[in-house]
Amino acid sequence: MRGRPPVLATRRFAAPVRERLASSFALVHHDDDAPMPRDQLLRAIDGMQGVMLTPADRVDDALLDAAGSRLEVVATISVGLDHIDVPATQRRGIRIAYTPDVLNRATAELAIAAMLAVLRRVAEGDRLIRTGRPWRLAPEFMLGRSASGLRFGCVGYGRIGRVAAHLACALGMEVVHCGRTFTGRPGEIRFDELIATSDVISIHVPLTPETRHLIGSDVLARMKPEAVLVNTSRGAVVDEQALAAAVRDGIIGGAALDVFEHEPEVEPGLLGLENVVLVPHLGSATRETRTAMGMMCVDALEAVLLGRGDATNFVTAAGS
Repeated sequence: MRGRPPVLATRRFAAPVRERLASSFALVHHDDDAPMPRDQLLRAIDGMQGVMLTPADRVDDALLDAAGSRLEVVATISVGLDHIDVPATQRRGIRIAYTPDVLNRATAELAIAAMLAVLRRVAEGDRLIRTGRPWRLAPEFMLGRSASGLRFGCVGYGRIGRVAAHLACALGMEVVHCGRTFTGRPGEIRFDELIATSDVISIHVPLTPETRHLIGSDVLARMKPEAVLVNTSRGAVVDEQALAAAVRDGIIGGAALDVFEHEPEVEPGLLGLENVVLVPHLGSATRETRTAMGMMCVDALEAVLLGRGDATNFVTAAGS
């Protein structure tokens, strides 16, 4: 149909999302599960009025220059914005849409599932059976730890962190939390106390210059020897080399990671550790959640380019 705004979709999104994009826009679609190669992306975005992308797509001055003056809206299927130069985008008058809230439950569930996989040695037991090693039920065989009664320390107490804390509480865990500033809310303690006293430390902070390698060798050294670290936020919040050394040397009891600093690459030192669970960035990976995230992006694209609907999932200030 002539006159429809041109929009680029950089990945193979859920079928209902693709169908809606195609019905509303003159769609250029990278029909692949793999990220769009950077040189191809820079060519394809030329002349687009909107783009729907993922955290694998870097939005910087080079991409914005390649897009030209027609670009009005960038919609990212994520809650994190570390792949977008927000000030540069907003200086050009380009709207940024993201997908908060809709993935809270799915990501929090994944954090708890990964935590339990370490505490109860689920992945380790699965590997044992698949390798064909002999085993039998015995009183001391592969003993793990119950979540009930353990202290769950939530670093970052935003949307996802609060849901994870609620689920941990339902398991009988004592929940404490900390944020960027101390507010005195119930259950809130200082970061240093949380690190030193928690049995499980679950990370729920955005990636910023301040949080990059927030969990490094100095912080790991202050954790309890049986503490388990869970990260479902952004990979670079954790120094993966330091984490591998801490688990290997018994400084902490284990870890569960859903995100990695250089995805899809993983720090080699983590791969051979039995008490580390590694998950390929599945935090929001339920069919319902990913479809809802995609639809939120389309809502925003339609609101800006077609004046349709009342989408509110726009970044209103630099990084917020």
